[in-house]
Amino acid sequence: MTVEQTTTHIFQTSFGKVIALKSKGVIRAKSIRYARSERFQKPVAEQPSPSEIILPDKTPVCPQTISPLVEKMIGPAPMENFDPDESPQYLSVFRPDSFTGKNEKLPVVVWIHGGSHEIGCGDLPTSDPGDWVKEQQIIIVAVSYRLGLFGFLGGDERPPNLGLFDIIEALKWIKTYISEFGGDPGNITLLGQSSGGDAIVHLMISEGVDGLFQRVIIQSAPLGLRHKRQKMTAEFLKKTEGLKNEKDILKMVNEYRKYVPSVIRYGLKAAMPFGIQYGFPPLCKEEESVEKWKENAGKYDVLIGLNNDETAFYLKTSDALNKYFGKGLGLRIMDKAVEKTTGLIYGTPAEIFAENYAKAGGNVYLFRIHARSENARIGAPHCIDLPLIFGNESAWKSSEMLKDIPWKYIDENGKKIRALWTEFVRNGTISDDSDRPEILKIRKIKF
Repeated sequence: MTVEQTTTHIFQTSFGKVIALKSKGVIRAKSIRYARSERFQKPVAEQPSPSEIILPDKTPVCPQTISPLVEKMIGPAPMENFDPDESPQYLSVFRPDSFTGKNEKLPVVVWIHGGSHEIGCGDLPTSDPGDWVKEQQIIIVAVSYRLGLFGFLGGDERPPNLGLFDIIEALKWIKTYISEFGGDPGNITLLGQSSGGDAIVHLMISEGVDGLFQRVIIQSAPLGLRHKRQKMTAEFLKKTEGLKNEKDILKMVNEYRKYVPSVIRYGLKAAMPFGIQYGFPPLCKEEESVEKWKENAGKYDVLIGLNNDETAFYLKTSDALNKYFGKGLGLRIMDKAVEKTTGLIYGTPAEIFAENYAKAGGNVYLFRIHARSENARIGAPHCIDLPLIFGNESAWKSSEMLKDIPWKYIDENGKKIRALWTEFVRNGTISDDSDRPEILKIRKIKF
């Protein structure tokens, strides 16, 4: 078997000389700093570099604690490859090696990762978009931004929504420089999963984003958790006030977790204690949000949807719950709980959003991913869309979520979904004649 060699590729741009790596048909320009920030301050755009921009030894990430549940679902994160940085404003550009750029510019997808506004980064092996980039001849830009205490908790004394401001700064960088990587600055689609989808929904009504993107793909956004968060947020902010000047960033992120149980009384929304905050820049008041989306219905093409059994992994892999609900009547009760919570957090809010957007004249598609394989023992849970979208079999080999599901099944369905998503990325539409995988239901919402 021939092992393909990794070589370097140089992008000569007005931002600087960017040194990228080329392998397996994809050029990866990774960890380019697009902004900087001081703690609890808005980001400041990074200026063009007089020296070479090279890949750092370790991937910069916002300081965070590891979630055992997420590691069980997706697989262990290679922590030795990451470098905690409370100013983690970096992005990575992925471009097909075969593209010459002589007569065209490629459509651009901007990946906004999920993780409850608390964990994750743009550059993870499980979201390496190489398969998609090579198959569909597009450019994908992965964005890292501030999370948790650093990016999604604030109030009158310090700015909330700093993670949103980071993403906006990244979009400005992309709009300015992506043409020099072969991308079309007039055809930019935002793609977000889970809290990344939540961020994108709110970027659609944020100040200062005009012209920065044309389309959005919103996967598994927990829009049912966005309402009436103010009291919970204020209490969580007050509880964690003593950590704001902590110099040890790892101690800071470890310590805040002891205060999370205090907000559990706020119900399901406490499952995501960090989040966007209405009534602070760049967002409107909560009661104005629906009208803002309607006002902007003509600006953005929308593809929004979810997985059929979003909460199944959280519930069905719990040892405590399985002790009582793992079979018979208990299992039927568990299935009903999955159906109910999936609808409440993800399904119904997505449908309402899509219908409101369509009624206002917007172009919107609604999709749902189902489990059709007999080996999918927990159905189509949260994050099942990620291996379908990104592929990369080796990164998913230890995922409990994919246990017993043949990779061939994931790959065959994934290629079809990537083709459909790319069709939307290119022109904002999905033809009725396009090949649909058996696991996907999708329709244009019309009124």
